[in-house]
Amino acid sequence: MTRIQPRQIPQRALTALTDGGIHPLLARLYAARGIRSKHELDTSLKALLPPDALTGTREAAQLLADAIEAGARMVIVADYDCDGATACAVGIRALRAFGADVHYLVPDRITLGYGLTPPMVEIAARLEPDVLITVDNGIASVEGIAAARAHGMATVITDHHLPGDVLPEADVIVNPNQPGCDFPSKALAGVGAMFYTMLALRAELRERGAFAERKEPNLAELLDLVALGTVADVVKLDHNNRILVSQGLQRMRAGRMQPGIRALFAIAGRDPARASAFDMGFALGPRLNAAGRLSDMSLGIECLITDDAGRAMNIAQELDRLNRERRSIEADMQEAALLRLEEFDAGNKASIALFEPDWHQGVIGIVAGRIKERLHRPTIAFARGNEGELKGSGRSIPGLHLRDALDVVTKREPDLIVRFGGHAMAAGLTILEHHLDRFRIVFEDVVSSLLEPADLQRRIDTDGALEGGYMSLEVARLLDQEIWGQGFPAPVFDDVFRVERQRLLKDRHLKLELSRQGVRYDAIQFNHAGGAPGDIRAAYKLSVNEYNGVSSVQLMLEHFEPA
Repeated sequence: MTRIQPRQIPQRALTALTDGGIHPLLARLYAARGIRSKHELDTSLKALLPPDALTGTREAAQLLADAIEAGARMVIVADYDCDGATACAVGIRALRAFGADVHYLVPDRITLGYGLTPPMVEIAARLEPDVLITVDNGIASVEGIAAARAHGMATVITDHHLPGDVLPEADVIVNPNQPGCDFPSKALAGVGAMFYTMLALRAELRERGAFAERKEPNLAELLDLVALGTVADVVKLDHNNRILVSQGLQRMRAGRMQPGIRALFAIAGRDPARASAFDMGFALGPRLNAAGRLSDMSLGIECLITDDAGRAMNIAQELDRLNRERRSIEADMQEAALLRLEEFDAGNKASIALFEPDWHQGVIGIVAGRIKERLHRPTIAFARGNEGELKGSGRSIPGLHLRDALDVVTKREPDLIVRFGGHAMAAGLTILEHHLDRFRIVFEDVVSSLLEPADLQRRIDTDGALEGGYMSLEVARLLDQEIWGQGFPAPVFDDVFRVERQRLLKDRHLKLELSRQGVRYDAIQFNHAGGAPGDIRAAYKLSVNEYNGVSSVQLMLEHFEPA
């Protein structure tokens, strides 16, 4: 059961925005998303929160500046997703521009798992680093940091994940979510934390006169990377993150981007001159993530740090091949999962925990997300890990903070979960295989206690009806140019239409011709093989359909029901 619910529009905010000269439709959309003043729409760099507001950046800058002056060797330990890859690329490009001797490593998802583990430190030790820097990981690496310190390495953690009860004893921690940090943007991605650290380091080097005889590096040139990692990690697009994403998109649209980013646009068949957050989340990001899921994220990082356009294109082609392979594996896993769920009564369960012996560790998160979307239940998919262990990846629904739910599980059953971590909407965990049935019972009990019955009903929040005058190419393109994403969702409208024609495309997509007030519109609902009644109430997005060089308005249906 899906419920269409129009958003509330605070009239005072709407009036303030329209009086401030904001387009009437945009003012309505912004007001419904919590914007109260025109100031909150300022996406210029001068509106960015200052680096010294983020706890640890000043200390990290001093440590890294000392290391650069001493000619010390640095090693960045990255994560194997898009956020980790872009954070690593920001660090490599910035530190090398500052004159640092810096290298990087990224753990293999299958053999080493997530984060700075003691085995990962042993691998890093072969490079004989003086300074070890983590990006998009480290806040939970208590043992890993201890191992690095035992090797005599200075340690700097840059991360954004929620900390556990015990913090690692690193020399410096930069994480907006660490205790005592008052940084207003708790939604900063891992790449954002690294970018802020590099901003602080540049300021420190400037004070020391490092740029007296050479050009000061322009870190704004890295904002395409920051935007990509921020969108791909699905963090909340608060004001500060919208600035980072907007600035990155502006650079992409102007043709100023890393060769690797340009190659990814080309291989995905997308036009960077019309770059959008959608491109980063659904075209570029998945191709980078495919390396971490099926191969080695070093491939993705190399794509982002090379200045050779030909090499970037060769790597992008390999990333595209891996992404196609990932999609094939995912389709098979999803089919198996859906077969398992044919007799599943969603009405009697609050959670789903699935396991198949032949599932691929690198793809279980995507499968969990697909099942969650289909059944609107917090879902965890498991695959076999080290001997006797299962690796799980979970996706949640609004109303349930998944990491906190797993924390409750560990408090009730301390021996049930070997390790876990993550965010509100996504988390990873490891359990022993013989504990799977027990985990399902306890997880279901915890989720049931934390969710209200209404939370288990899928709800589509809409922006109400769209006036006929706004059903135009001009408005569709206007909306495409805005920054939408997690916590700042793209506009969805709803209205009643007459179904004039309908047919199936490729036996899986429903193509319709709809009419309203005498005007006809093309519409499509992907992955919907059922037909539509004569009159429907539809929730839809306004989009631009490009076909044979001709542009037209198309309604992308999210859901419809009999009117």
